[in-house]
Amino acid sequence: MQQDLTRVSKYLSFILRHRPDSIGLSLDANGWASIRELVDKSSAAGLTHELLEIAVATNDKQRFAISADGDFIRANQGHSIEVELDLAPVTPPEQLLHGTATRFWSSIQAQGLQKGQRHHVHLTESRAVAQSVGSRYGQTLLLEIRSGAMHEAGFKFFKTANHVWLVERVPIEFIRVIHD
Repeated sequence: MQQDLTRVSKYLSFILRHRPDSIGLSLDANGWASIRELVDKSSAAGLTHELLEIAVATNDKQRFAISADGDFIRANQGHSIEVELDLAPVTPPEQLLHGTATRFWSSIQAQGLQKGQRHHVHLTESRAVAQSVGSRYGQTLLLEIRSGAMHEAGFKFFKTANHVWLVERVPIEFIRVIHD
């Protein structure tokens, strides 16, 4: 069952964050899709309404949200397609963390943290989450972000329903490498 849930989570991430058009699915301006339409258009991938609900409810990173009426689903963040998550700016804590791989450090030193193909740079308050994210890309590099100072300098921060902090970019002067 865990393999099915992992497969469904990856499938939902692909469809809801990057390529809804690959199955002919339409998202509204805020990234919401009809669950009924998603399941209907995903029958070849083996997606059922029950499997979708279990995958969303048990996803350890809470990547997805289901609307209050239970009819719609969206990814909480990480989109490479144009969506408006409709998040209000909030004041961040003094420090946030970002996990990446050591091989990206020279690029980060030159450009700071850039959003790349996504809408925002993703930050976290959790050291464990930052280390987990960083380990996906190679030897982990843990970065401390002086988010309080960034906020004072005029940068806008947003916080998703699953506690991921979002910001447009992070200039190098607000980044410090954490050495264990």
